Amino acid sequence: MSAHTENGNAELRLDKWLWAARFFKTRQLAVAAINGGKVQVNGQRTKPGKTVQAGTRLIIHKGALEWDLVVEGISRQRRPASEAALLYTESEASRLRRQALVRERRERGDTVPGARGRPNKRDRRMIQRFTRKADD
Repeated sequence: MSAHTENGNAELRLDKWLWAARFFKTRQLAVAAINGGKVQVNGQRTKPGKTVQAGTRLIIHKGALEWDLVVEGISRQRRPASEAALLYTESEASRLRRQALVRERRERGDTVPGARGRPNKRDRRMIQRFTRKADD
């Protein structure tokens, strides 16, 4: 564990832990997921202010993905993903289920809805060339 990771009797708010463990990009997204029932602590719905400590079991739903994990450490800072992965251990069944789902979606060619987004510079130029030719 790094110098920023604490063990033992350390406690931290659930929303802060989810943010530090890199499950959510911001604390507000973590709060929204908790309030929406997407995060369970020891099998129960909870509130963002609930404290978690080593040994706490979490179930996190994010889109079609689900994590079943046990908190191993507490970090009050958001660290790189390699360090954040040390804050928990995921059950083998959960990891295999998630990997199978991701593999299946990749094989079907499914992507994240709305992933296309705005046209980039290259796309805009192609659109302009196409529309100019249509006008001529």
